[in-house]
Amino acid sequence: ALTQTLGGKVGMKVEFFAESQLILIWGSNSIGSNLHFWRYAQQAKRNGAKLVCIDPRKSETADKCHEHIALRPGTDAALALALMHELIAHDWLDHDYIARHTLGWDPLRERALQWPPERAAEVCGIPVEQIRQLARDYGTTKPAAIRLNYGMQRVRGGGNAVRAVACLPALTGAWRHRAGGLLLSSSGQFPAQRAVLQRPDLMPQAAAGRVPRTINMTTIGDDLLREASPAFGPKVEAVVVYNSNPVAVAPDSGKVVRGFAREDLFTVVLEHFQTDTADYADYILPATTQLEHWDVHLSYGHTDVVLNRPAIAPLGEARSNAQIFRDLAARMGFADPCFADTDEALCRQAFGDAVDYALLESQGFATVAIPDALFAEGNFPSPSGKCEFYSARLAAQGLDGLPDHLPNYELQGTDARYPLAMISPPARNFLNSTFVNVTSLRNIEGRPILEIHPDDAEARGIANDAVVRVFNDRGSYQCHATVSRRARPGVVNGLGIWWRKLGLDGTNVNEVTSQALTDLGRAPTFYDCLVEVEACAASEPALPH
Repeated sequence: ALTQTLGGKVGMKVEFFAESQLILIWGSNSIGSNLHFWRYAQQAKRNGAKLVCIDPRKSETADKCHEHIALRPGTDAALALALMHELIAHDWLDHDYIARHTLGWDPLRERALQWPPERAAEVCGIPVEQIRQLARDYGTTKPAAIRLNYGMQRVRGGGNAVRAVACLPALTGAWRHRAGGLLLSSSGQFPAQRAVLQRPDLMPQAAAGRVPRTINMTTIGDDLLREASPAFGPKVEAVVVYNSNPVAVAPDSGKVVRGFAREDLFTVVLEHFQTDTADYADYILPATTQLEHWDVHLSYGHTDVVLNRPAIAPLGEARSNAQIFRDLAARMGFADPCFADTDEALCRQAFGDAVDYALLESQGFATVAIPDALFAEGNFPSPSGKCEFYSARLAAQGLDGLPDHLPNYELQGTDARYPLAMISPPARNFLNSTFVNVTSLRNIEGRPILEIHPDDAEARGIANDAVVRVFNDRGSYQCHATVSRRARPGVVNGLGIWWRKLGLDGTNVNEVTSQALTDLGRAPTFYDCLVEVEACAASEPALPH
């Protein structure tokens, strides 16, 4: 979505948020997941900036902001379009910037004028004056910056939501200032030599008789259970898992478990720990940790390349992922020179001459050279060189060339059996499912939690700290209820992602999430989910098979 609007995964430098006068923190609990940004937001706040958090959940970040806008999950595009409506109505626009550095202004204007604040307020479930005030702040405060994150994308219309928000800085000319604009991901600003590292030229398409297929991890539950067909291709008979724990993190996990439990599925897991997925492995190969191998890191939240030197030699029989694949290639008879490259050699090749490797070695990091005010004079990396309000590339795919609000697949009020919308943001003391096996962190986190608004709890006879069952047609899981105004009415927050075997009943929040895909990018829709909640007696955790 960002690529279809700005031309790539690009944005303002994170350190310049410290100079912003208004910061919209949209779809992000930055205190828990984005600390390198949060320090600059706090600096801006001390200098007089206003911070606004836009999030269905009253997060720890919202606690520290001047204002919290608790919109319904999946309604971000409606809010962004209403902001555009007000920018147009009050002429809070940079007409020169729009004329010289954007594409598709006239059709976007027509689309935005269909979204007065009253309409958006009804869709978003927030006061109309809150929308008007946000538009006033954004339209009249300079410099204004937006920190987007991935929370807003995990619904049907997530791509359109990102596109709509990404249009806002160009409308007001916020990009003219180095402390204005937007940041979602900076990963496109790193000059990585991806073809050198990934070697797509080695992929033997002709020998295979077809282009190798890609299976979306979001739909791995269905795909592991599919039989061979002309549309799908051959049945999946072997899986190698590394850098992931799909049994815990993939949606609709009841199906994921059934898929990995197939007796005819050959599964190899490269791991440090006995994860939920490793429980289903035929072979577990010990992989090195970050302390034991060479690597080079880019980011999606800053613009520093970081060199990862091994602190110790690999323990026991552990090997890096790359070394395991090199050894496998050797056993299979592949003699291409690239299979002789060590991990350190790959680090040296990663950026070619674009990054000073000697500097990486001497200080551990090197900053990518990009302009301070990145798009002050346009020069977007899009086909037109402009911020593309209208995307001809999307239109060529039969999609809407303009951003719009797309209602959730599981729209609240459409199924009386499941009246509550559920989002599943990460628990504070884990990194998604990483570190859940660390006893000290589990002791701090406590137990799997569902935040539920007092009104919704009272209607169901649910007391604070009660064990509850969260369920829909896909499955159910148990957790402890926290009755709290961190949840907006009608929305519950299932904090994740606990390993299944460490949960209350051998399951986790992904028992109820969906394999449906987003509008753009075919990404997961974890926050597009309807459920019901009831009090219950706690079950014993299920043992792995």
